[in-house]
This record gives sequence, C-alpha cells and structure tokens, in this order.
Amino acid sequence: MYAAAQARETPDKPAIVMGTSGETLTFAQYEAAANRVAHLLRGLGLRRGDHVALLFENTLPYFEIQGGAERCGLYYTCINSHLGADEVAYIVGDCEARVFLTSAAKLDVAAAALEQCPRVEAAFVVGGPASGRFASYEEAVSGLPGEPIADEELGTPMLYSSGTTGRPKGILRPLPETPPAEQLPVLEFVKQVLLLLREDMTYLSPAPAYHSAPQAAVASALRLGATSVVMERFDPEQFLQLVERYRITHTQMVPTMFTRLLKLPPDVRARYDVSSLKVAVHAAAPCPVPVKQAMIDWWGPVLHEYYGATEANGFTVNTSEEWLAHPGTVGRAVLGEVVILDDDGKELPSGEAGTVYFRGATNFSYFNDADKTAGAMDSTGTASTVGDMGYLDEDGWLFLTDRKSFMIISGGVNIYPQEAENLLVTHPSVYDVAVIGVPDEDLGEVPKAIVQPAEDATPGPELERELLAFCRESLSTMKCPRTVDFVDELPRLPTGKLYKRYLRDAYWAGHGTSIV
Repeated sequence: MYAAAQARETPDKPAIVMGTSGETLTFAQYEAAANRVAHLLRGLGLRRGDHVALLFENTLPYFEIQGGAERCGLYYTCINSHLGADEVAYIVGDCEARVFLTSAAKLDVAAAALEQCPRVEAAFVVGGPASGRFASYEEAVSGLPGEPIADEELGTPMLYSSGTTGRPKGILRPLPETPPAEQLPVLEFVKQVLLLLREDMTYLSPAPAYHSAPQAAVASALRLGATSVVMERFDPEQFLQLVERYRITHTQMVPTMFTRLLKLPPDVRARYDVSSLKVAVHAAAPCPVPVKQAMIDWWGPVLHEYYGATEANGFTVNTSEEWLAHPGTVGRAVLGEVVILDDDGKELPSGEAGTVYFRGATNFSYFNDADKTAGAMDSTGTASTVGDMGYLDEDGWLFLTDRKSFMIISGGVNIYPQEAENLLVTHPSVYDVAVIGVPDEDLGEVPKAIVQPAEDATPGPELERELLAFCRESLSTMKCPRTVDFVDELPRLPTGKLYKRYLRDAYWAGHGTSIV
C-alpha cells in the first residue's frame, strides 16, 4: 500500500485531520493502527471473504479499522450512522457480519441492534469502556504488532444502498486474489477518472464516510499519500474556513451543500479565500441549473460532475466547460454504455425519457438476493439500472428527470417532481424542499411541496401563495405543486439524499396506492 511507503518516507505527514477538533493521524500512526486492526481480526479467526460491520460517525479510528479490514481480505460494511437500532440490526444480520465495531457515541443504538444479531461473534466499542457484549477496542488492539500480518490480502467495502425508497441492499463485488497494495479496478477508475485525485493534493471530505463516494475518496487519498481533512459534519461556513486554512485543492460534494453555501450572506461568502480549489467534484443527485451556474460563477470552472451509483454499474462525467455547453447534463458515459429503455424494455430514441440502464460496465450483485439482482437487469441480462429516469440528447449527453419511484402519476400524466424542486430551492425564502405526490380523489395524486423555510422567512398562507406563483411563472400548471406544507426540517441524509418515503407515508396512510 502506498500509505506504507508514505509512513516510511514522511512518517509525520498528516494522513487525516479532523475539521472541528483538529485531531490528526499521521501516516506512521495510521499504518501502525491499521496493521494492529488486521492482527486483531486475524486473531479472531476471520479469513478472506468474511464480513465485519462498522457503525461510526466521522472519527479517526473509523478509518484505521477500514484500513485494517482492507489488509486482510475482508468485506467491511459501513453503516449509516443515522439509522435506528432495528435498521442497523437488519444490515448487520443481512451482511452476515462476524464482528461488529462501533463508537461510544453510537453504543446505545449498536447495543440494541446487537440483541437482534446472535450470529455476531465479537463486538468492540471505540472510545469507551467495555459494555455488555462490547469489549474495549483500545484494550483489544493494545500490544498487537504495528507491522503487517503475514498473509495480507485485499479487502473491500460491501456497502448498502441508502434505502430512501425501500429496504437497503448490500452491493457485492468479487474479491480478486491480489495484495492490498493493489486496488479493485473500479476503485482505481474512481480515483483517476471521476475524482481526479493526485498525490500532491489536499483533500477536504465534507460528507459522512459511511457513504460510498466519500469513503472511496478518503481511502484513495490514503493510498496516494495525500492529506485528507475530514469534517465531522457539514457546516457551510466552516467548509469555507477549512478551504482557506488548509489550502484545499480537491473536494467532493453534493448539490445540497452548494445550496447551503449559496444561501450564506454575501459578506460571509466573500470573507474566505477559496482560490486554492482546483477540483470540486459533485454527484449523488442532479444539480439545479441555477445553483451550478452560481457555483461556477463563484469558484470558476473547477466543478466536475459524475453520475453513477454505489453499484458502479456505469458512470458518466462532465467538466464545467462541458456542462456550460449542455446545461443540466450529468455527462457522457466513460464506463459502460448508457441506454434508455421504456417499460417494455424497448430502447428509446434521443430526447425521450425512460429508465436509465448501463450496458457493458462492471459486474455486481445484491448480497444474498438473486431476485433483486435480477430485477435490476434488462431482459437480455446485459444492462442494469438503479431506477433513475432520464434521456439522452443527440450527442449522447445524459439528462436525469427523477427516480422512477418518485414519479407522480396525476390523471395519467407522468410528472417528475425534481423539476419543481430544482426551481423552488432557488427561491430566497426556501432553505430546502421536496415535492411528492399526495392522494387526490379526482386525479389519483397531485404534486405537493414540502418546504423548510429560510431563517428569515415566515411560513404560512402568504408564503404558500408566493411559492405557487413562483412555480407557475416557469413551469406548466400540471408540473406545479397544488399546495405547500411547511416543516422545520426535511428528512435528508448528510449525503444529500432525501427519505421521500417517510414524507409520502404520512400522506398515504389509509390510502391504497401502487406507488412505492
């Protein structure tokens, strides 16, 4: 692993710096800690292809443990730290984890989850004393060698889909017989083509590391011997402070972070020097055109976008210059071929929206779920989808319309709520917004906007009328919300993904619907 070489050559170089606390892990410390974890896991009898589960907030030991699992041929499952005990228990059990590790901050949830997971053989808590079935991590690794285990093998994450539309799914890729110094080809592709990472960068990670994109980025930075600054949680002004303080060159974000930054007061935005930024990658959701345009105006043409999924079944990319020539695109294919299919599996011509499939990219399967794996494939078994809707223009640029499961069918007309969401979030009185379909006796369902108001906005009938009129100025009536409800906060993950099914459940309770 390059981190091992970095530990020998520049042992005191920071590998990871925590954004708020400033706590730092050097490459020498990271290398020794990861090796101790590998010795611990081997000593517990874990061998190539076994599974471990991790429930952590962003914290230094989290990365040590991932590094240790990667050195002994294991699948390690990083669990969303915002889940409840039953949801955590489902993932721990489903991934067949033999070992479960958590932090003191997450111990209560982890302990409740572990009660439902009898197959877990050992459990450890980091940063706290032993408790119940959880032994002390610090005591367990104390005295173990800081040198590599004798039989190093490459391990890799087996992450779960976000579960925003249903039960999360474990995404499994075959483990090659290769040493940890090498990397899965798809991760090498992510590092070089999607994230444009390089050895001399300083990388800022503003997102939770249980998610595939930030997890892969920090892991790749460690392999390159580059320093990563990791935010404990995203705060827009602190993000700018960290860019200036550490002269950040590379970062990876989601569109909701752009929105938060743009809603800072102009004097706050102008206070910080962001000229060191060379690459700001964004993904996870389509970015509203006015938002991305404003970010390019502010930061310059440093924005690079990719579209893909944790399944890594295909990817598209675009640069700022390419996006400016094709506003709203999520790029052209660089891994796999994009095909747009209708509900009958027929390929659609350019300009017509359907389900986005990739053909000829990487192989994946959903862990222990052949039916879900088969359900992601087309009738030929050569193309796969994660359920997004979109269309290709005549030059092969992909434009997304929404998730298929979020589509609203009103009076037989298909409505993609993303269009109204992208418009409403640009209104100065809107901090965040979701548009969903709600029951309607006449049309089956109609669009409703659920708005988290900006701090200086007053929710109520007047603001509702203003927002509805704002929509009608730019969109046809059928695409506009009929009503607006106001909430204190939307159920959005730190990754930017919105739990729309939680919003929909509140309105569809007691109604029959085929919409998932």
